[in-house]
Amino acid sequence: MQQPRISFLIVLIVIVLASCATQKSSTTSTQGKYSEDLSIWRPKEVEANVDNIKTTAPSDGRKQTAYVEPKYAVNKQIDVVLDSIDRYNLSRNYIEGFTIQIYTGLKREDALSAKKQLTNMLPDMDAEVQYAQPNFRVKVGKYFNRLEAQQDYSEVKRYFSSAIIVPDKIVIDK
Repeated sequence: MQQPRISFLIVLIVIVLASCATQKSSTTSTQGKYSEDLSIWRPKEVEANVDNIKTTAPSDGRKQTAYVEPKYAVNKQIDVVLDSIDRYNLSRNYIEGFTIQIYTGLKREDALSAKKQLTNMLPDMDAEVQYAQPNFRVKVGKYFNRLEAQQDYSEVKRYFSSAIIVPDKIVIDK
């Protein structure tokens, strides 16, 4: 078991020494510093198709660059998709958003008193009473995402323990 391992190590050492010997012949030494010519590995300039190139000369003395016409442009296809999305958005009268619901119940008087109590406690927030048979709901704010609603929710929750954030449709004023 030891004999194959030792012979493998000897072969490996011979290969390493041989590669070092070939590197020394390809390197040049100036004042004991290592240097090597790597020009064979550098990319070569490829001649471009002259029909697709338009040259432009910059006025500030910089190097002249070549313009190459794109072969695989998808701008027209993207424009079609964006136009269809625009038409769809213009036809919508609402967006999906969130509101804070502070009251839901059967009595109109309780809903109006909850709205009045919110106006007294937090005057900068506007509440609205909605009737969806058979319940009255008092909702506060119109938010595009739940994170925006969460900021006001923490204030409202101090005064209304039953307040919750609910998904709602926000009407777009055109």
